[in-house]
Amino acid sequence: MENQRGRESSGGMRLSEVVAECVKRWFRDTLKEAKAGDINMQVLVAQMYYTGYGVPRDAQMGRIWLTRASRSRSSVWKVCDKHPGYNASDSDSDELKGEN
Repeated sequence: MENQRGRESSGGMRLSEVVAECVKRWFRDTLKEAKAGDINMQVLVAQMYYTGYGVPRDAQMGRIWLTRASRSRSSVWKVCDKHPGYNASDSDSDELKGEN
């Protein structure tokens, strides 16, 4: 514990700060790929906007990115309220389980 306090006072970062920075970096990297046309990354950016993961929560931006992704794959609308990383194929699998 003493060692951790020493690091914090000497300019080190807390774990929560490191994690927050990693999440923000993940969003920036994902956004770059989404802008380049990667549909999976477009869905992920939308989920991140909807949940506020790595970026301030913004449902309108989430819809914009899902609309862009849905031009190629309409099933993306099934995942708009899911956590980042949940994809349409997961959603489709859940529906198939319910039908059996």
